[in-house]
Amino acid sequence: MGDALFSGVSGLRAHQQMLDVAGNNLANVSTTAFKSSRVHFSDLLNQTLQDAGQPTGTVGGTNPIQIGSGVQVAAIDRIMTQGSLQNTGQPLDMAIEGAGYFVLNDGTRDLYTRVGAFAVDSNYNLVDPATGYRVQRIGAEGVAEGFQVSTNSDIQIPYDMALSAKPTESISYTGNLSADDSGPTTQTLSSGVQYTTGGAVASETTLLKNLDQATSLADNDKITVTVARRDGTSASGDLNITAASTDVQDLLDHINTLLNGNGTATLVNGEIRVADAQVGYSLMDVAGMQMKAGSTGTITFPKYFKILSAGGETVKNTNMEVFDSQGVAHVLSAAFVRSAPNKWDMVLTSITGDVEVTKRRIKNISFQADGSYGGLTGSPPDTSTLSMKFAHDPSTTRALDVNLGTVGEYGGLSQFGGASTAAPSSQDGYAAGYLTSIQATREGVVMGVFTNGVRRALAALEIATFQNPGGMEAVGNNYYQASANSGSAVPTKALAGGAGAIRGSALERSNVEVAAEFVNLIQAQNGYQANARTIRIANDMLQQLAQLIR
Repeated sequence: MGDALFSGVSGLRAHQQMLDVAGNNLANVSTTAFKSSRVHFSDLLNQTLQDAGQPTGTVGGTNPIQIGSGVQVAAIDRIMTQGSLQNTGQPLDMAIEGAGYFVLNDGTRDLYTRVGAFAVDSNYNLVDPATGYRVQRIGAEGVAEGFQVSTNSDIQIPYDMALSAKPTESISYTGNLSADDSGPTTQTLSSGVQYTTGGAVASETTLLKNLDQATSLADNDKITVTVARRDGTSASGDLNITAASTDVQDLLDHINTLLNGNGTATLVNGEIRVADAQVGYSLMDVAGMQMKAGSTGTITFPKYFKILSAGGETVKNTNMEVFDSQGVAHVLSAAFVRSAPNKWDMVLTSITGDVEVTKRRIKNISFQADGSYGGLTGSPPDTSTLSMKFAHDPSTTRALDVNLGTVGEYGGLSQFGGASTAAPSSQDGYAAGYLTSIQATREGVVMGVFTNGVRRALAALEIATFQNPGGMEAVGNNYYQASANSGSAVPTKALAGGAGAIRGSALERSNVEVAAEFVNLIQAQNGYQANARTIRIANDMLQQLAQLIR
């Protein structure tokens, strides 16, 4: 009966622990990413009253006679199955869909958790706001841009850092250039500089020295003018100035002489305008106007002549926004002009801002018989670039690579019958911007969206996997640490090395099954009551035994 008492006591203890485990599970039914536990019982050492007997030739063997000493809690293991994911709408909330743990550092060691309810502290670190522990990163994402420090694995969210501007270096065009449209146009140029005298619009008879845009003009100063004629041949010559008599008309006549009848220069509302003498494809241009070296005076000349109307057998005008190295936007206007069957040019007609255009035309854009892009032809073929200088950086020539398509394909420009639809499709520059929001990708990359519309990778979350996750040791606050039986943490990225995917704006719920825990409560109660009854009956029998000797 003494053994019965001790067995009953062990049963009370074991079922009390079972009740404790079930109570803890139910207490954490709403704890984010909580992993429930379960109890395993085993019997205690048995007392052998009689050993087993071996069979003989006349009688069979006998089984051992043993009485157990009660029950013990053999193990309390953690159920590491994933809880359901709940969308929260908070961009800094993250959940792991599959295996793996977020890695956070408390300043001395790495800890692991399935809870991704993160926030940004006053030093722009991504942290667990409940503890201040810092979220760790892996890989080189965000380092080159200066968002992350290469020697530090804490994740920084750069709300305090501007994404520097990037000048446009490449532009792309897609769409159709009509194979059958016909509408010849006249090449017309404009200086874009309005000449005035005393604040009033200048006329043809205004002396050059009296222009508001002129300074200290003297006799024998010279203006060098360079033009391209309709067929593209170049001509250049100097206009010798007599301060007392050289007027705007003299300058216009000088341009006309160089054009050799290919075009006519006039003054329209104070601006020099040059019109081709014929309609159709034309390479006519005023390539440069400047004071010749040695001249004492100056005149403000245009850095390039704008093309008001591009000359071609047919024309398709386009506009797109590009950026300089300071992130200032400029509207680049360009026209596709047909020069011959299956041949086109692209010409930069104008660009806003203080810009000098140094190469404005891409010649001999060809198309194959099936309408696919045929590349640049000619001997040698032209380069698919435009170039210019911006006023804030006049010593640097900025080249724009123009992507028109792949030879033999239709992904860029094509040439079919019907309307021309060619238009810019992309460019790679942008203005400076500041971080406005972040979001996590399935691969665990924290992406930043900036005020200029640019998306950039800020960092990649470090995800740790374990050979035996159930062997990890809980240390409170939803954290775990590695133990001798969990194996060492294996650092990786989401969707790599067996790790799961990241679900942004979501959190993992507790995996506690309330119904199952209620059953466990009933079993713990029944077991406790049964063992209490064992102790009570054993005690009654001992009392009866004591009464026999009275």
